[in-house]
Amino acid sequence: IQPSVQEALMEGRPVVALESTIITHGMAYPQNLSMAREVEEIVTTNGAVPATVGILRGRIHVGLTDEELEFLASSKNVLKVSRRDLPFILSQGLSGGTTVSGTMIAAHKAGIPVFVTGGIGGVHRGGENTLDVSADLTELGRTPVAVVSAGVKSILDIGRTLEYLETQGVCVAAFGESREFPAFFSRQSGFQAPYHVRDEEEAAELIASALGLGLSSGVLIAVPCPQERAASGQVIEEAIQQALSEARSKGITGKELTPFMLQKINELTDGKSLDSNLALIQNNARVGSCIAVALSKLQKARRMGNLPRREDTTSPQPVVIGGINVDFIAKAQNPVILDGGQTNAGRVRRTFGGVGRNLADCLSRLGQTPLFLSAVGKDEHSESILHYCHHMDMSAILQLEGKSTATYCAVITSAGELSVGLGDMDIHHQITEQYVSQFKENLCQAPLVCIDGNVPLSTIQYVCQLAREHQLAVCYEPTDENKASKPFLSDSWKALTYISPNLQELRAINRTLGNPLPAGIEYSE
Repeated sequence: IQPSVQEALMEGRPVVALESTIITHGMAYPQNLSMAREVEEIVTTNGAVPATVGILRGRIHVGLTDEELEFLASSKNVLKVSRRDLPFILSQGLSGGTTVSGTMIAAHKAGIPVFVTGGIGGVHRGGENTLDVSADLTELGRTPVAVVSAGVKSILDIGRTLEYLETQGVCVAAFGESREFPAFFSRQSGFQAPYHVRDEEEAAELIASALGLGLSSGVLIAVPCPQERAASGQVIEEAIQQALSEARSKGITGKELTPFMLQKINELTDGKSLDSNLALIQNNARVGSCIAVALSKLQKARRMGNLPRREDTTSPQPVVIGGINVDFIAKAQNPVILDGGQTNAGRVRRTFGGVGRNLADCLSRLGQTPLFLSAVGKDEHSESILHYCHHMDMSAILQLEGKSTATYCAVITSAGELSVGLGDMDIHHQITEQYVSQFKENLCQAPLVCIDGNVPLSTIQYVCQLAREHQLAVCYEPTDENKASKPFLSDSWKALTYISPNLQELRAINRTLGNPLPAGIEYSE
């Protein structure tokens, strides 16, 4: 995933996925490249981050650099990659443009809910005999991504395509004031969409509803081509019939059929179909970006307003008490890190960590959803953290004005060894006994209490005292060598059920207890 896309996803900003078959097989070079750049620019202008999906030398890329776009646009031997093609293309180290189906898979795995394309595939004319049905339709039935398109390519059997989408359980809605289902180049197909949404807010509500239900199927938002650039339905239909006849006589079938048909129709309409094609792609990019922005705002509002509360749960939750960090990891490119104020080449990435947060994250992913007690500032990092941790119960964490969310910066050598680490962790002192004691009832009923070494000593002693009185299972994560010994400064440690030190932390604990170091342990890895 390209860093700019990854960062946007982590921060909860709107991202729009874009396919690349239109680049590799839809238009000739260099028009395909200028079109791809223009579509990305439209997405950016409308407040979203573009993420063009493509396969480069056996790797799926979500978000392409300009050089990578040019590579796909200008290469002659790139392939058209759908669901069935992905294993082979990746295993052989090949490159290709992703179809609607291929792009949906990548977008879903990356966490991008909105995808813009020109038009989806469908049931080919005569499909009732040939069974030539695009994998786009089955993908829409099993991958929860909203696809914004100008309906179905008009070279296809639109009626049967809509019937097939119904069978697949795909929610289809026309965009705008009419329920007329668009026919790619043309605004009218003669068929009605099952539903329609008037604007991007209604579309966002529809998508959020589908995602919230967890149906595992997609949504199709059908956007008509702008009136002034739409082609005449009759002109297009005559060109389609002529192109179909030629395709049959030449024996062109399968995935070669659509590119042949589009090129032939462009020739037969003296470029009118291509002009409509460009216009609808640009319009879809604008509409899709506005939908993505509206969806992002809606999800953010719901996250802030509907954080899960303790009362919503039916059985006692585990409780995790510990730190949240924003981690900046800087890995040097060269083997030797230069000092003296020089800039070293490397890669810097941001992740969300903190030992307590990591424990709560893992328990949440295992279906336990612990109550998480921690503290963050009201600053530029806290909103990103809340978005990233949306699957966790963050309802009880402190958000403190005038305090900084904990940050940690690690400089790592090219070999992966830690060179230096810097931390601004003062906010962890706010995880006080007074704050934690507000959740005494939760603690006393918890099947498991996890606490990390970032927490102040008095808070650890309070939790251990409760554990003694109520026979609670307490897991202590020592965090680092300097913090590991906190429970061992008194008898608090005797209330611990589990502890997970590394060797250095275990040595520190051993020293605190006044025990001799066992012979030979200094040589252990």
